[in-house]
Amino acid sequence: MNFAKKIFWLLVAALGAGALGFVAIARGEPINAVWLVVASACIYAIGYRFYSRFLAYRVLQLDDGRATPAERLEDGRDFVPTNKWVVFGHHFSAIAGPGPLVGPILAAQFGYLPGTLWIIIGGVLGGAVQDFVVLFSSVRRDGKSLGQMAKEEISGLAGFAALFGVLSILTIVIAVTGLVVVNALKASPWGFFTIAMTVPIAILMGIYMRFLRVGRAIEASLLGFVLVMASVVGGRYISESHLLAPYFTYSAIGLAWMLVLYGFTASVIPVWLLLAPRGVLSTFVKLGTILLLAGGILAVRPTMLMPPLTRFIDGTGPIFAGKIFPFCFITIACGALSGFHSLISSGTTPKMLSKEGQARMVGYGSMLVESFVAVMAMIAACVLKPGIYFAVNSPAGIVGRLPQQAVATISGWGFPVTAQDMSDLATKVGEVTLFNRTGGAPSLAVGMAHIFSGSLGGAAMGIWYHFAIMFEALFILTILDAGTRVGRFLLQDLMGHFWKPLGKTSWYPGIILSSAIMVTAWGYFLFQGVMDPLGGINSLWPLFGISNQLLAAIALCVCTTILIKMGKSRYILVTLAPLVWLVSATMTASAQKIWAPDPALGFLAHARYLAEQIAAGTIAADKIADTQRLIFNDRLDAMVTLVFATVVLVILVESGRNWWLYSSGRKRVVLSESPVELSRLIA
Repeated sequence: MNFAKKIFWLLVAALGAGALGFVAIARGEPINAVWLVVASACIYAIGYRFYSRFLAYRVLQLDDGRATPAERLEDGRDFVPTNKWVVFGHHFSAIAGPGPLVGPILAAQFGYLPGTLWIIIGGVLGGAVQDFVVLFSSVRRDGKSLGQMAKEEISGLAGFAALFGVLSILTIVIAVTGLVVVNALKASPWGFFTIAMTVPIAILMGIYMRFLRVGRAIEASLLGFVLVMASVVGGRYISESHLLAPYFTYSAIGLAWMLVLYGFTASVIPVWLLLAPRGVLSTFVKLGTILLLAGGILAVRPTMLMPPLTRFIDGTGPIFAGKIFPFCFITIACGALSGFHSLISSGTTPKMLSKEGQARMVGYGSMLVESFVAVMAMIAACVLKPGIYFAVNSPAGIVGRLPQQAVATISGWGFPVTAQDMSDLATKVGEVTLFNRTGGAPSLAVGMAHIFSGSLGGAAMGIWYHFAIMFEALFILTILDAGTRVGRFLLQDLMGHFWKPLGKTSWYPGIILSSAIMVTAWGYFLFQGVMDPLGGINSLWPLFGISNQLLAAIALCVCTTILIKMGKSRYILVTLAPLVWLVSATMTASAQKIWAPDPALGFLAHARYLAEQIAAGTIAADKIADTQRLIFNDRLDAMVTLVFATVVLVILVESGRNWWLYSSGRKRVVLSESPVELSRLIA
């Protein structure tokens, strides 16, 4: 590196460190959001330029001359060598689901400081490392899944536990993802029309790139973007039409059924028809929107109205219960470190990568972009008046169903808001009401609309709000289609042990059966959340966060084992350090959610409290059925959390045992990589 470059990177490092230091220690006057943008952008640039390069060429030793599974096993359906930018788009859109948007929004109840620090530090040193190493490992093993790699690299017991755990956890992840979409789109014809139109637009893009203009991803993206923007504008006229609006207005139950049908369809059709083009479209919109949002923040320079720390750091928050440790980290999830990403990195993406060297950009780079999205989400939440933020995100079961009840409760917390404030805001964004819109998506859309309309005037706020809803739903729906397809791969792996044809990813009866089982499983939890009187997010999001982080622990166990077997033991801290942190935070959260005596925090304590209320006769007769459903849900959630934690403990013990055997020379090292075959593809 020449002298000029060294000076440049030293300046970037100094600027990032200075901005982050100011954010961390600033007290008294509210700070400007620009400080967060500068701090995160500089640190991400340093992380990618130096840390990811160290991982790529010193630790993993990527080799572009080695043929990837996409080249060697090409079948036109799942294994397809794909343009690196299309792969980046698919991977980013698949991993960037609700976590980087919803997690920071919900964690903002603690204030902006703890969440922002974890998003930046966790993304660079944890999340991006996991994604990169898992992707590399799967590429070297014919695109095998995380469960298969655990079986081959750790032990048969670990492999079975990992496969069971991954399938179970994936079910929860997809269900909560769907719940966020449902809460954002229910009774919203404008939002529903816009999102519904993205499906035929994505299919049109797939046909365009496959047959009309082969491989022209940029052309297809521009076409898709124009059509999506037309849908956003057209949705306004749909919502204002007394004739058309009823055809695009659906209840939460109706939307849930539609999502189940969509997930099944997306899982069984070829990857090039919907999954890949939707990924390209999503990425084009997502990256453009994030850059636009960052530019808007720099232009408008909004003040962070949420304090750095709120009164709810004591664990009494209305959006979810629990103290900063461990629940800030569990709640943010995907914005810093996500186990779900390991399923994409060992699912669809390694089957599309044409060169090993692209794993650095796709694996590490995509996660940094997602982490930056999480920072933007935190800013969008915290530039709102805190009273408005809590009015939108707090469930009716806590603040009250009537506007007057909600504003009285929230104002009593020290965050003033009036019913007129909320009514005026709903009118500006083209909605009937914004009270109790749990799930994070509506409040993020309001924050984004507030920033975007800062330079355009209030008249544009409705357009920007529904553009933001479309932007969020594009993030989230890609989790549904990619996640269901990955679940199908895993389920077929499992079923193939009982009857070999079911394990063939090319056999359509097996594809249909496994897809149906997968959508039935996550559909059950989706409907559980939809019918939950507390809004679903209050109980399901902590379960989502715990399961997601436990899945990351499984992935990091596999990564650490592979590094040891590659003879890279001196570098294992790159995966072992985030693993230790994850296990400490997630096991603490699991124990508290199961056994905490506070009904607001512990699943079993809440079930006991409700059962006592029924026994005492204090529950109205027409509410007993709902209450019994809540009791069942609490007990089920406790059992699911216990199962997840047990699975991870089994894998941790098995991994530790094998690490000791390898290091002591008592077990022969057998690295289960595919045979080396020279690549014939040009990068």
